Amino acid sequence: MQKPSFDPGLTQQFGAPLRRAINKDGGFNVRKVRGEWRDFHPYFELVNMNWAGFFGVVLAFYVVVNLLFAGVYYAIGTQNLEGASAPTAFGRFMNVFFFSSHTLSTVGYGNIAPKSIEANIVASFEALVGVLGLAVATGLLFGRVSRPSARIGFSHHVLIAPYQDSTALEFRAVNRRANTLIECEARVMLMTVEMEGSIPRRKFEFLKLEREKILFLATPWTIVHPIDSESPLFGKTTKDLAQMQAELLISIKAFDDTFSQAVQQRYSYRHDEFIWGRRFAPAFHVGKEGDLVIELDKIGELA
Repeated sequence: MQKPSFDPGLTQQFGAPLRRAINKDGGFNVRKVRGEWRDFHPYFELVNMNWAGFFGVVLAFYVVVNLLFAGVYYAIGTQNLEGASAPTAFGRFMNVFFFSSHTLSTVGYGNIAPKSIEANIVASFEALVGVLGLAVATGLLFGRVSRPSARIGFSHHVLIAPYQDSTALEFRAVNRRANTLIECEARVMLMTVEMEGSIPRRKFEFLKLEREKILFLATPWTIVHPIDSESPLFGKTTKDLAQMQAELLISIKAFDDTFSQAVQQRYSYRHDEFIWGRRFAPAFHVGKEGDLVIELDKIGELA
C-alpha cells in the first residue's frame, strides 16, 4: 500500500496559481460559496468581523428596528401618542421615530407618551425587544473584547542570510502587545508546486529550525532555518523559488499569561518577499534606566 503524502489541509491539488495560501492577517485565502442558510452563524460572524463592521451592523440594526416601530406607530395614528402631533407628515413621523428610539433604549424622556391601548401594546412589545437587544449586543461586545488573541508582528521580509559557515532562512517575530506570552512554539512549512509526471501538485515540507521553542516572547525572536544539505531550500535560487511558487507558511503558538489561554498566530511569505544576502538591523537597545527598549517599527529593518 502506498504511503499517503503529507497534506496539512490546504490540498495538494493544483488548479491555478494562488495569490497566497495564508493572507497577511493570518486568515486562509479560502472563499466559500453556494452554502445553505444554516451554514451562516450570526454570532461567529459578528464576533470575528472587524470593529468598523461590527459597529456598522449594530447601528444599522438599531436604525432599522426604530424605522419598523415608527412605521407601526404612524400606521395606528399619531393621535394615539401624547405630544407626537406636528403640522407636517414628516414632522409626525420623526416624532414617532424618536419616541421609538426612546422606548427601545428604555430611556423614556416623557415628552411623548402612549395614550391608547394600541399604542401601549406596541410600546410594551418594543421595550421588550429593546431589553433583549441590549442583552444580545452586550454579550457580543463582551465576547469580542474578552476573547484572547495574539498580536504577533512579523518582519516584512524573510532573509536568506549568511549563517555560521553556510546560509540560513531568517525572519523576526515580536509580541506587539503589553501582555506576556510564554511557552512559545514556532512551526514553519514550505509550500511549493512541483511536477509529478505531467501533473503539477503542491508539496509541503516542514523546515527544521535552529530553535523551535522559547520560554518567553519578551524580545524580538529571530526564527532561523539553517540551509544545509537536508534543507529543501538547499541550492535553490530566486528563480527556482519563483518557478515553484514557493510560500513559507508559519504558525506560532503561545500561552497568554493574562487570559491563561493558548493563542495562535499565522503568517506567510511568498517567494517574492525573500531577500538574499542581507541582515536584520538591531531592533532593541538598553535604555538609560537599564531596561530593554524594543523599537517595534524596526522589527523588519535591514542593516
